[in-house]
Amino acid sequence: MHRKDRLMKETEAISLLEKGEYGVLSTSSKNNEPYGVPLNYCLMDGCIYFHCALEGSKIDHITANPNVSFCVVGKTEVFPDQFGTKYESCIVRGHAEESFGEEKQTALEGLVRKYSADFIPEGSAYIEKLKDKTRVFKITVGCISGKAKK
Repeated sequence: MHRKDRLMKETEAISLLEKGEYGVLSTSSKNNEPYGVPLNYCLMDGCIYFHCALEGSKIDHITANPNVSFCVVGKTEVFPDQFGTKYESCIVRGHAEESFGEEKQTALEGLVRKYSADFIPEGSAYIEKLKDKTRVFKITVGCISGKAKK
């Protein structure tokens, strides 16, 4: 990182990852074509989980190359008169793989807890109804770095 004075402590980067509303998953295809897609996620046991459709570019890319990057941007504030911005962000590099069985169920429940905490019974019913129509992937974090200008 060029600006060492803006480097976040690892605990701060993990905290940002935990509280982030969404992140951008970056992958590359078997032909090295880049692909970035915003998505909802949850962090559990040091791994990032997300769900998706049964097929699509994201899955094709992960199958071809499971090495991924995941970026979360937290609070930002632009100061036009100073030509600057307050910001916080973190980037994870890791390995993506599909989750099945109990791990898939637990991840879907984690997503409901994160995004619909006031609707757990309804969320459980929703999972039961649609879990066979979704896939869940886990990103095992290889490294995480964060940067902030406060």
